[in-house]
Amino acid sequence: MRDRIPSKSFLERGGFGLLALVALIVFAFDVLPAWRLLWAALFPGGVFNPDAMLAALTSRSALRAAQASLETALLSTLLALPLGTAMALVLAIITDIRGRRIASFLFVLSVMISPQVIALAFLHLAGPTSPILNTLGLAPEAGSANPMLGRGGIILVLGLHHAPLVYVVMSAGLKRIPLAVIEAARIDGARPFRILADHLMPLLRPHLVGAGLLAFVAGIGNFGIPALLGAPVNYLTLPVLIYRRLSSFGTDMIGDVSSLGLLVAAIAILCVAASQLLTRKDSVHLEDDAPLKPFWLLGGTRIAPEIFVGLVLIVTLALPILSLLASALVPSYGMPLSLATITLDNFVEVLARQDVTIRAFTNSLLYAGGAAFLLAVLAVPMAYGLIRLMGRARILAASLLEIAYVLPGIVLAVACILLFLKPLPLVGVSLYATPWIIVFAYLARFLSVALKPVLAGMEQIDVAQEEAAAIDGARLGQRLLDIVLPSLLPAAVAGGLMAFLLAFSELTVSALLWSAGTETIGVVLYNLEEAGLASQASAVAVVIVAVVTIAMLVLDRLGQYLPAGALPWQSETEGEAPLHARPIQAPDRPRAASRLRPKPALS
Repeated sequence: MRDRIPSKSFLERGGFGLLALVALIVFAFDVLPAWRLLWAALFPGGVFNPDAMLAALTSRSALRAAQASLETALLSTLLALPLGTAMALVLAIITDIRGRRIASFLFVLSVMISPQVIALAFLHLAGPTSPILNTLGLAPEAGSANPMLGRGGIILVLGLHHAPLVYVVMSAGLKRIPLAVIEAARIDGARPFRILADHLMPLLRPHLVGAGLLAFVAGIGNFGIPALLGAPVNYLTLPVLIYRRLSSFGTDMIGDVSSLGLLVAAIAILCVAASQLLTRKDSVHLEDDAPLKPFWLLGGTRIAPEIFVGLVLIVTLALPILSLLASALVPSYGMPLSLATITLDNFVEVLARQDVTIRAFTNSLLYAGGAAFLLAVLAVPMAYGLIRLMGRARILAASLLEIAYVLPGIVLAVACILLFLKPLPLVGVSLYATPWIIVFAYLARFLSVALKPVLAGMEQIDVAQEEAAAIDGARLGQRLLDIVLPSLLPAAVAGGLMAFLLAFSELTVSALLWSAGTETIGVVLYNLEEAGLASQASAVAVVIVAVVTIAMLVLDRLGQYLPAGALPWQSETEGEAPLHARPIQAPDRPRAASRLRPKPALS
C-alpha cells in the first residue's frame, strides 16, 4: 500500500505547489551549486577554455596533492574496512555480547565528533610535548618530531575516524538479512562460524564493497585531519591545496580551484554512485520474514570480543578525549598533568574572556541551530512530495538531493563563493561575506541527512487515511497538518538534530566562507592551533565534544519514537530473545526463497 502511486483524483485536491517547492529546493541546493562549479572550471572568465582546466589539473602541486589524497584515502580505507566490519559483526545482531547498545552508541559518537577535533586530540596525544606522555614519563626526547604529523598520522587517524562509517553500512546490511537464512543453515547442521562465513558474508559482499567506497570518499574529501596533521609538514591533499590557494591568492585563483574541486567532486560522486548501486543490487528482501537475531552464543568466551570492543572504543574515543582534557587542564601545552599543574583557566579564557571564541560559539549555535530548524521544517513537505506525489521520478530527485552532501565540504564552499560572489539578480543583494552564505551551505550540505529519517517514516504512513480525508474534502494543507505531521514530527526533530550535530563544529565548509564577525567554532579551533595556543584549542574541543554528546543523547531518547533502524546504534531486535531460545523451525519454501529476490531500490 505504501508504494502505491496516488491517483489523479487524489492529486486534484492539491499537491502541484508542493511539487514546485520540491523542484525549487533540489535546483537551488544541489543542481545550481554543481552547475556553477562546472561552469567556472570550463569557462574561466566566461570563455570556454578547457586548456586552463587541464593546466590546473596537471600542475606539479596538483599532481602531488592528488597523489597524497589518493594514497591517504586508500590506505586509511584498508584500516577502516576490517575494523568497522569486525565491530559490526560483534556488535550488530550476531553474537550475545553484553553492552551492545552502549558500545554501538559510543562507537558512532566517535565519528560524529568533527575531524579537526579528532586530529587535534591525536596530535596532542603523541610527541615530546604530550601532557599525557609527560605525566607518565613516556614522552620522546625533546625536539623530536611528532609521529602524528605527515602521511602516517593522517592515514591512522582517517582510518580510525572512518571505521564507524563502515560499521553503520555493514550493520544496515545485517539488518536486511532474514532469519530464514540462519534457520536453514542450522537445519543443515552448520555451526555459527560456518553460518557467518558461508551464508552471511556472501550476502554482505555488496555492502562490504560499498562501505569501502564510502570510507574512501570520506578520506578524499576530508579537510580537517590533513589540514592539522599534514599542512605543518607541507604534506598537502587536494582539499588543503584548494584552501591554501583561495586563502592566499583570493578570487584570482577561482578558475584553478574550481578545476581542482571538480576533480575531487568527480571522484566522490563516482564512488558514492557505485556504493549505492552495490548496496541496492542483490540486497535481500525481508517481506514477512523475521529479522536476524543473535545466533552465536559465546558463553564464557565472549570476554575476548568484549575486550576487543573495549580496546577499539579506548583508541577511537576514550584516548582522544583524555588527550584533549589533559591538554586543556594544564597552564601551557607540554607541561605534565598533576595536582599542582591542573587548572581551569583555559576553559575560563575561551568561554568568558575571549570575545572571538564567545562569538564563535554563539555563531555556531545560531547558524547550525537555525539551519537545523529550517531543515526540520522543510523535511516533512519534502518527504511528502517525494513519496506521495512524484511517483518514479522520486528516485531521480532523491539522487540529485545527494549531490551537495556527496561534494566534499571544501568544494561546496567554492561553489557557494561562485554563486554569491556577485549580488543576486533582481534584488541586488550579495550574500558573500555574510552569515547567510554559511547558512545556505549548511542547508545544502545537510538537507539529505535531515531528510532520511523523515523519508523512512513517510513510507510507513498508510495512504488510505489521506485518501479518506481527501474524499471528505480535506485539502493538502489540512491533510499535512492533521495526519502526516503528527506522525513525522519525531523523525523531523531527529533529522534536524542530526544536521545540527554535523554542522555545529564543522570546518570544511566554513573554512572558506567565514569573514570577520562570522567565525564558527570550527574555524576558531583551527586558528587557535595554528597560532600555537594548543591548550586553549583543546579547551574549545572539549566543549565541542560535550555539546555533540548531549545532542546524541537527546537523539537516543527520541529513538523510541522513530522508524526502526533510523539511528545506527539502535538495533531493531533490542529486547528480543536470541535465536537459541526458540525452537528450530524449517522455513517454508516461499520464505527461504525470499532471500533470493533483489530488494527494490528505495530513495
